[in-house]
Amino acid sequence: MDKTMLLANSPVVWIFSLLIVGTVIFQGFTFIRLAKKTSSSVGMSNKEVKSALKIGVINAIGPSLGIIIVAISLIALLGDPLVLMRIGIIGSAATESMGATIAATTFGTELGSESFSEQAFTTVAWVLCLGGAGWLIVVALFTKSLEKMEKKITEKTKNNSVPIMMIVATAAMLGAFGNLVSAELLKGYTNAIVAIAAAGTMIILTLIANKKKSLNWLNEWSLGFAIIISLTVCYFVV
Repeated sequence: MDKTMLLANSPVVWIFSLLIVGTVIFQGFTFIRLAKKTSSSVGMSNKEVKSALKIGVINAIGPSLGIIIVAISLIALLGDPLVLMRIGIIGSAATESMGATIAATTFGTELGSESFSEQAFTTVAWVLCLGGAGWLIVVALFTKSLEKMEKKITEKTKNNSVPIMMIVATAAMLGAFGNLVSAELLKGYTNAIVAIAAAGTMIILTLIANKKKSLNWLNEWSLGFAIIISLTVCYFVV
């Protein structure tokens, strides 16, 4: 295990990790810059753009905490650089943890055990990287095509009072999160109560924020409050 951790924290692994993390940071700033540049084409003002960015930053804090907790637990098993690389690009901490466990088990060992060799670590690294490559490949190959499609739709509907792309984007988000929530609801009444509490909190806070302009900031913090309240309900009620 000691030799494995020496490999996991070796300079070569650090170099690849920092290159990937640097690429992610560059992409983040690039996306923000492009979003600001094209915001006027979808009818967004500078104030709305700044508000959207602020909401995104605040709403990312809650989900990121869960990923950080899982990442910290994996550092002792997989080393700093690999975990840093994966936490920079993953969308699900649970998936990464499960992938690492399955890879190690398939190799015939367990994470953190004395039999977790350098070859086992390499297998885990390959499984995690290949497992998360799917959506990266789709983005690389089809982003330009999706952009052309978006421009065609926008041009055809620019005189239409109904913002088609806004509706499509909203529907996609509702579909994605609806799919995740529905899967949790089927796991039992505990998950259902937590989901209902979170949804109720979001609805109430949104109604309050829309009714009183002085409380408009609730829209930006609604997700954080929903997470805290739903967890509180789960702890004290369930």
